[in-house]
Amino acid sequence: MISEIQSDVETRMGKAVDNASEEFAAIRTGRANPSLFSNLLVDYYGAPTPLQQLASFQNPEARTLLITPYDRSALGDIEKALRDSDIGANPANDGNVIRVVMPELTEERRKEYVKIVHAKAEEARVSVRNVRRHAKDSIEKLVKDGEIGEDEGKRAEKDLDAETKKHVDHIDVMLKNKEAELLQV
Repeated sequence: MISEIQSDVETRMGKAVDNASEEFAAIRTGRANPSLFSNLLVDYYGAPTPLQQLASFQNPEARTLLITPYDRSALGDIEKALRDSDIGANPANDGNVIRVVMPELTEERRKEYVKIVHAKAEEARVSVRNVRRHAKDSIEKLVKDGEIGEDEGKRAEKDLDAETKKHVDHIDVMLKNKEAELLQV
């Protein structure tokens, strides 16, 4: 019983950390990176399709990204999706590829991104704590129903707290790294 709860907790907390990592990657720093477009959907033949499935990416310079669609008829749709996004770049279409030059980050914009990163980190921490709360409730129910002893329940809660701390600390380390990366000029 407890081992099932613990493996479920590890899996769910790991997913929360992975999700935070993906969210952090989508927040841009001074470099152009294809992961900036990971959440961007393009209206491709009437269906919202992730940009990553429609094109390949090249990074010839630090702030330049070349997007080469697999289907040239999607060039206009991709360009429109890029213009409408909140990425802050102005795409240039030459008929074969779309060139996206990322503007230099201002100090104000960097601080704005840091606030966003802090909010994403807090969301991840809350998610981890919610997993902990649900697991703790399950353990308390097992103790109350007499399926496990009180000592075993206390031990399981202590392990649960250690697992929670490990994942929250991992999120904090990722936050610190991303913040340093954003503030680096």
